[in-house]
Amino acid sequence: MADPLEWARPRSDRPADEGAAIVEFIALSLLLLVPLLYLVVTLSRIQAGAFAAEGAAHEAARAAVVTGVASREHGSSRETAMAAGASRAEAAVALVADDFRFDSDDASLALSCEGPCLEPGGNVDAEVTVVVALPGIPGFLTGALPLSVDVVGSARAPVDSVVNDQ
Repeated sequence: MADPLEWARPRSDRPADEGAAIVEFIALSLLLLVPLLYLVVTLSRIQAGAFAAEGAAHEAARAAVVTGVASREHGSSRETAMAAGASRAEAAVALVADDFRFDSDDASLALSCEGPCLEPGGNVDAEVTVVVALPGIPGFLTGALPLSVDVVGSARAPVDSVVNDQ
């Protein structure tokens, strides 16, 4: 009669599986964790670009209004005041881009006015585009794959209706 527990005894003709589980665990961990880590790093960089674009747009619109209105109060023409405001807005965008560790060349600014520029009751609109380079992709793939994502932020700053008479 055959032994009923024969199936439970190890057979000497089969190779031993000792240590195979740790190898499988390490291989599967690498296959799953490396892409997941890249996804987290990439999404974090894109989110930083979104924060940079929104923050830069807000600060640029505010800087353009404050500088432009101050210039107008000191007797400058509308064009000169808007140029001074645009210059200050560009500096604000560069500063915010630097804070988020983006090159200032990767951020572009477009200013526009609703109604007459820098007049009480008007608005100054700022739109900032930040080019976010995808991390870890070599430059020789430039023609084959998109290597960057454009993130756009916009803001509007009102021009105060009360102007100081000094």
